[in-house]
Amino acid sequence: MKPLVAVFAHPDDEAFGPGGTLAKFAKKRDVYIICVTNGDAGQNSSKKTKELGQIRKEEMLASTKILGVKKVFFLGYKDGTLCNNLYHEIAEKIEKSIKPLQPEILLTFEPRGVSGHIDHMAVSMITSYVFERSDFVKQLWYYCASNSVRNQQKQYFIYFPPGYKKADVDKVVNVSAVWETKVSAMHKHESQQHDIDPIMQSLAKRPKEEYFLILK
Repeated sequence: MKPLVAVFAHPDDEAFGPGGTLAKFAKKRDVYIICVTNGDAGQNSSKKTKELGQIRKEEMLASTKILGVKKVFFLGYKDGTLCNNLYHEIAEKIEKSIKPLQPEILLTFEPRGVSGHIDHMAVSMITSYVFERSDFVKQLWYYCASNSVRNQQKQYFIYFPPGYKKADVDKVVNVSAVWETKVSAMHKHESQQHDIDPIMQSLAKRPKEEYFLILK
């Protein structure tokens, strides 16, 4: 089977987002991740004293090893800087990374970025552009949240966009068989413990499912 390449904005997006789906795919095909920023604008909840961007890179490598990801490509942009003057430059770097891999599937955030994070939205837009330009990619999977999940969330940024009606979701992936794998991957992001705790509380109330819109 041909590879899947997931494109995310930050270290931890892979585990806090569709980590279960990535782990399931990794059992059947090669999975690669492109991480656009280094996450250096975040908060450090760990006792590690290295530069935060390096800490988060190491955490992502540990997380993705658990998920079964074959390789992570780090583009190295600064967290919070993904404005429109960088879009084509980032798109070119993503295209350069995926061309030798010839993936069948690209996976990224839905256009509202799930949480409304501007970096997530930028990465969704850029990945959509790459998908349209890459004949060898057959499907684009947008990771999204259902309305029921959205209703459990507090305001995360200035505006947390609504989720999707279950009827509008193209694919529901049951991740119960890899749930502990997903949780273990999340806990590798020790510097983001301040995010892990509330996310875990929210996950405990949800079905063990991940949701996607699919473009072909």
